[in-house]
Amino acid sequence: MPLAAGAAALAISACGEDDFENNPRPAAPIEISALINNDGVRLSPAKDVGAGPVTVTISNQSEDPARLVFEGPTDDSSDQIIAGGTGSMKLDLAQGEYTVSTGESEGQQLDVGPQRESSQNELLLP
Repeated sequence: MPLAAGAAALAISACGEDDFENNPRPAAPIEISALINNDGVRLSPAKDVGAGPVTVTISNQSEDPARLVFEGPTDDSSDQIIAGGTGSMKLDLAQGEYTVSTGESEGQQLDVGPQRESSQNELLLP
C-alpha cells in the first residue's frame, strides 16, 4: 500500500511540468531625468540608453504647466505637471529614435539602443 501511495504522489507531481516555463526576468529599470524649462526639454542621460523598462523623473522649471511626450517606436506622455512641480512616468522603451518634448516646445533626440540584458541573478534593491 505505501508503494502505491508513493507512485500516485509521483505521478501527480509530474503533471503540468511543462505548463510554466521559467522565463528570465526583464532588464532592471534605468532612471532618466528630464528637465522642462522655457527653452525646451533636457534629458540625462541622453545617450547610451538600452531598450527596456525606464523610470523618468521630470522637473518642470517652466512658467506653465507641461507634460513630457515621447514620440518614436513607443509613444507615451506623462500627466500634466504644474509649473515648478515634479512628476514621474514609467515606460518600456523599444529600440529606435525618439523625440522627447512637451508637445509644444523644441524636443531633444533620444537614441535607444538594443534590448538591455536580463536582470536574472542580480540583487534588485528597493
